[in-house]
Amino acid sequence: MRLEGIHHVTAITGDAPGNVDFYVRVLGLRLVKKTVNQDDPTVYHLFYADERGSAGADITFFEYPGARRGRAGAGMVHRVVFRVGSEEALDSWADRLEKEASRSHGRTEASPSPTPRASAWSWPWSRPTTSR
Repeated sequence: MRLEGIHHVTAITGDAPGNVDFYVRVLGLRLVKKTVNQDDPTVYHLFYADERGSAGADITFFEYPGARRGRAGAGMVHRVVFRVGSEEALDSWADRLEKEASRSHGRTEASPSPTPRASAWSWPWSRPTTSR
């Protein structure tokens, strides 16, 4: 079997309104569908994608209100990467995320760091936890 890519990535959020704010307002994705988990209809399922609905651009979340924030560790996926079209776009995203981090007291690094893939760059940044 040869895999050509992925359809989507699914994660868990404990805060659907904060999740929508981050992925729509900060990252500019479209909330394309809000439904429920087919296995547990009491759980929301949020679907985001880019403006064209490009294959592999989907990310979805199940909401479990009040769920504890995950921690990176062995066997855990703890980084999702979106591709951009140019180095200029990377600069623009770095500025945008720096401003958001200042606005919401998130954490970011001032300079890019190369990832293991030769042509990719990464700005480690995490969405701040909302106060309850």
